[in-house]
Formats: sequence, C-alpha cells, structure tokens
Amino acid sequence: MSNETPHGASPGHRPEAPLPGDRLVRLGVIVFGVGAVATLITVAPLFLGLHPLPSVAYFVCMLMGVGFALAAAGLLRSIRAQRRAAARGSSAPGAA
Repeated sequence: MSNETPHGASPGHRPEAPLPGDRLVRLGVIVFGVGAVATLITVAPLFLGLHPLPSVAYFVCMLMGVGFALAAAGLLRSIRAQRRAAARGSSAPGAA
C-alpha cells in the first residue's frame, strides 16, 4: 500500500465537467428540502392544537415526492452517462 495521494484526488481537485444528471440531483435536493420544511410547518398545528392550515399547504408538501423523483432521475441519468463513457473507453483501440 502506498501513502501517496492518487493523482486527481487532491482536496482542491474538481472534476473537469459535471455529469449530465448533476443539475437534476441538486434541483431535486432543493425541491425535496422545500417540501420537507412545508411538511413540518403543515403538521405542526395539528400537534399544537391549532387550526389546520388550508389545503394549499398540503399540496406544497407534495414537493417532497417531486424532489425525490427529480433526484432519482438525475442519478439514473448520471449512471447512464458513466456507463456510456466506460463503454467508449474500454472499446477504444489500444485500451488495456
């Protein structure tokens, strides 16, 4: 085993180009977070004995599922792009 850091794995290293699904994953996390906060705000009055919020608040809670679906789609898109890149790299002439 070597104690040397592999090339390209230094703490300040950033990948050259983001994968196609990275933006979808980030957007999905943000939308999921908004939905999670909305869920906490919507459920709180039920535990505090206050009047429930209007139905619109419950619809905003559905953003949690939308965000999850966006993140999952971005993840699948990134996986597909990585597999394509690996297939192209291994089928290139002279690749070991």
